[in-house]
Amino acid sequence: MHHLDCPWRPADLTQRNGRGIRQGNENNEIDVYTYVTEGTFDAYLYQLVENKQKFISQIMTSKSIVRSAEDIDEKALSYAEIKALAAGNPLIIEKTELDTQVAKLKLLKQSYLSQIYEQEDRIAKYYPQQIKMYEDRIAKQEKDLTIVKANTFIIDNKEVFAPMILKEKVYTIKEEAGKQILELCKTKEESDPEEIGEYRGFKMLLKIDTFGKKFVIDLQGNSNYRVELGQDVFGNITRLDNVLKDIDKYIESDKKTLEELKKQFEVAKVQVKVPFDKEDELKEKENKLEKLNILLNLNEKDTEIIEDEQEQEHEEEQENKDNKSQSQDYDKNDFR
Repeated sequence: MHHLDCPWRPADLTQRNGRGIRQGNENNEIDVYTYVTEGTFDAYLYQLVENKQKFISQIMTSKSIVRSAEDIDEKALSYAEIKALAAGNPLIIEKTELDTQVAKLKLLKQSYLSQIYEQEDRIAKYYPQQIKMYEDRIAKQEKDLTIVKANTFIIDNKEVFAPMILKEKVYTIKEEAGKQILELCKTKEESDPEEIGEYRGFKMLLKIDTFGKKFVIDLQGNSNYRVELGQDVFGNITRLDNVLKDIDKYIESDKKTLEELKKQFEVAKVQVKVPFDKEDELKEKENKLEKLNILLNLNEKDTEIIEDEQEQEHEEEQENKDNKSQSQDYDKNDFR
């Protein structure tokens, strides 16, 4: 196999080798020759293919893959870079690598700055608002828990049904209260909340959930507690009781969330003060890249061409003067 040039993709080289290294080949050995010319564009092409193969190998693996990978693809060369390659300048490959590294570091820095800005915004607004909201909600739920305990009736160590007020009528029998709730559901037409009574110190607001096509009662105290109704007479009363019994669980859950928010708040305050960990590396590579650009004349005009053109113009001007002088001499001789 003879590779006379370098393609843009590693797969093209693999496909070429596959012409010879394949099942059914009767040759015991296969030789692969790769031809390159030192100090030419070949160096850049093989560097490009190498980087692509590294990128592909990061993905096509049975092991845990990396979280990010890079591919420089068909990177456009400036005329100055091509001139440097053609001249055999070994610094061009180093410059190409530095370009990629600097670009990657700049992206990492931009991502770092975006995270810092987001954290600063959360420190200024999100965390204080969330912490205050949970503190207020816990305080309200604790007051509601006190109301529930005050309206819980125990007889012979057993909790009994607390009186329920529906449409200004007091119900002391659980079954009758359950039936009346279902009757109120049947007569309700509008989806807006309607105050229908009171239970264990909480207002009862009946409404229709049009999206879920369900009847809902909001138990309203210092905070609000949603209860979805069913068709069972006793089941609806049980659902109301269970929500009120779970208020202490709501308080416990909100306290854990509040504690976590406060921890995140303190961590965020520290994180915004942490500098970009690759800042020194970025500056070092940028300075090195700038020096390479100066050495390669990538930021300057090609003064050699200008000097050649000026010299050629001077020679043409001198030649015209000499021709003019000779012409005048001929005229004088003719006159004589």
